[in-house]
Amino acid sequence: MLKNKTIGSMLIVAGTTIGAGMLALPIASAGLGFTTALILIIATWLLMTYTALLMLELHQHAERDATLNTLAKFWLGKRGQYVANFSVMFLFYALCAAYIAGGGAQLQEKINNGLNLTLAPQIGSIIIALVIGTVVTLGTSKVDKLNRVLFSIKIIVLASLFYMLTPYVHGQHLLEMPIEQGLILSAIPVVFTSFGFHGSIPSIVKYVGLDIKTLRRVMITGAALPLVIYIFWQLISQGMMSQAELLTSTGLPGFVASIASIAHNSAVSTAVNLFADLALATSFLGVSLGLFDFFADAFKKGDGSKDRIKTALITFIPPLGFALFYPQGFIMALGYAAIALVVLAVFLPVAMVYRKRQSEHTGYAVSGGNVGLAIAGLCGVLIIGAQGLQMAGVIPAIG
Repeated sequence: MLKNKTIGSMLIVAGTTIGAGMLALPIASAGLGFTTALILIIATWLLMTYTALLMLELHQHAERDATLNTLAKFWLGKRGQYVANFSVMFLFYALCAAYIAGGGAQLQEKINNGLNLTLAPQIGSIIIALVIGTVVTLGTSKVDKLNRVLFSIKIIVLASLFYMLTPYVHGQHLLEMPIEQGLILSAIPVVFTSFGFHGSIPSIVKYVGLDIKTLRRVMITGAALPLVIYIFWQLISQGMMSQAELLTSTGLPGFVASIASIAHNSAVSTAVNLFADLALATSFLGVSLGLFDFFADAFKKGDGSKDRIKTALITFIPPLGFALFYPQGFIMALGYAAIALVVLAVFLPVAMVYRKRQSEHTGYAVSGGNVGLAIAGLCGVLIIGAQGLQMAGVIPAIG
């Protein structure tokens, strides 16, 4: 049973991580060259895996159902709790609203075209919110089962894409050097957000139990799956086109059109769009599950059906409302997602573990000591600095 939960939890980590943002990676890293992009992706994976393990170091001293709300209050006091709560709510509500708006629009288009109907624009968003909300309310085991099916299909689609596109990879494109040094800084926030799964860690701990050895395997393997897939995706996308061609691709539609035309295969566009749909669904499942358990902990709601329905309403009604009536507000807020994620996935774990190590608590400790904590903190500062410089127009805006 535990082995079954372990595999499912690995796939929840991987499914949450491999979102639609993966498709933006080739565009974000277009001017870097393959080698530089590869170094940046591996460095980000190391940072995010390290901070995920820091979270486990904290969870071993808390209750099984503890979330960031409880951990921050215990280690950092009320102020730390307020910072944690704001970061979680801002980031997850923004993501959920974006998933509901984007997924709803895609679903509505498919229903209208497939059944020759003319549904109101809001119908697709309501349907996707109801479906995902129902699965999350039923519990992590149901999320696990649905996620396994969607993730398996997603891997098959990706494998098909790699098979169709590999013959068009040219080695000389992979040897190109960065066009402009500022583009490296510009790419950092996009690559960083592509490894964001930390919000689902408390839900996984609650699901698997406080078995640190098993949880370490879940975090390391779950984060390694996206790393391998991202490397293959960069190899294909950057090997098919020169940096100049990638830089002239006008956003994701232009990028998809370019690789489809190079491969002379319309099935490429279909596969990319299907992958985007599946990536959105698995990411939405992971993010909303994390937000659901966060609210259950914050408002002290139990696992009874009435309490879970109340928690579901708090989790899904606000982002659904924003997606329906003011979608641009939250879409714009996604520009700040990297900053909120740095606070959630880097600064808070580092600060809490530093405080924990100053106390008498023993048990599992991530290697690296205070030097590792300092390096992780500096990486967080670098990511926020890169995002700030990009917003100020000092370095190029990409992605």
